Amino acid sequence: MPTEPSAEDLAHMRAALALARRGLGACWPNPSVGCVIVRGGRVVGRAVTSPGGRPHGETNALAMAGLAASGATAYVTLEPCCHHGRTPPCTDALIAAGIARVVIASRDVDPRVNGAGAARLRAAGIEVMEGVLTAEADEINAGFFSRVRAGRPLVTLKLASTLDGRIATHAGESQWITGPDARRAGHAMRGRHDAILAGIGTVLADNPELTCRIPGMRAVPLVRVVADSHLRTPLTHKLVATARTTPTWIITRNGADHARRRALSDLGVTLLDVPAGPAGVDLKRALEALAERGITRLLVEGGGRLAGSLLRAGLVDHLAWFHAPAIMGGDGLPAAAAFGVERLADMPRFVRHTTIPLGPDLLSTFRREA
Repeated sequence: MPTEPSAEDLAHMRAALALARRGLGACWPNPSVGCVIVRGGRVVGRAVTSPGGRPHGETNALAMAGLAASGATAYVTLEPCCHHGRTPPCTDALIAAGIARVVIASRDVDPRVNGAGAARLRAAGIEVMEGVLTAEADEINAGFFSRVRAGRPLVTLKLASTLDGRIATHAGESQWITGPDARRAGHAMRGRHDAILAGIGTVLADNPELTCRIPGMRAVPLVRVVADSHLRTPLTHKLVATARTTPTWIITRNGADHARRRALSDLGVTLLDVPAGPAGVDLKRALEALAERGITRLLVEGGGRLAGSLLRAGLVDHLAWFHAPAIMGGDGLPAAAAFGVERLADMPRFVRHTTIPLGPDLLSTFRREA
């Protein structure tokens, strides 16, 4: 039995990973799993988890392969599940189809699986190879892993600012600091997340839609979330007016005004109650409430106050920072409001991941320092 993946193994796993990336934002609460089935050097099945999380990628690929799955190799980006939920276990489907070999990228951290899926396949006489392109797969699965391990979604804070970190003039003008290429990249980013979070200040100032406006990119609507402790979101704003067709959730503090609650609910808005926090709602509990509803990947596009609060609480996992080649000066509004840093050692620190030019602008992505 080979202990190292072959060039063919790596190529087919990369194809499975590409499929999994395509499903990001559409599969929550389940992970986006890519599966490629190969028999005799020919791909006979390939699929990703369906929108809404079911059927799983393995089931979809097996359906495509049909009888050709017998004796084939299945390349899967996440360990196949072995527990009964709303659908039968993927391990049973792979065994029943006569799959001879399964190559796995990442182990499923769900305690109901976590090695048991691979063990179930081996017990059925299937050859199993694990750990193929794990780092790439873990990046795709990071939101699902965060929900399981930390009880909250993976949080990406998106900022668009001048070189000196200003997101709006002192009068509040912010559209547009960056150019069309950067804005399109921002919409693509929305398309790869389950939900988008904005603060009430941004909602009141901009009356945003908070949608992914790239035609055909999303199979399911992006969930729009507003942190609004006092339910100040206007009933006439776009988020509320479209709540029946595009999910709109408002995170508010326990005991918020009953009449406002009823008015928003009647218009299709979902209200999530959490305790009050230092600057509105308790953000840690807010993220946990989103995870309880299935959100695994959250993009934050709030203003400086929300950004500062999340950074102060240590709740930002990734940064996506769009910089325009311009200087506004100290009277502009900062990307992150003051959050009490007195010593350099207290600053949240990140590690740069990528830097991409977008027309005249620059997108830099960072990950939280371990």
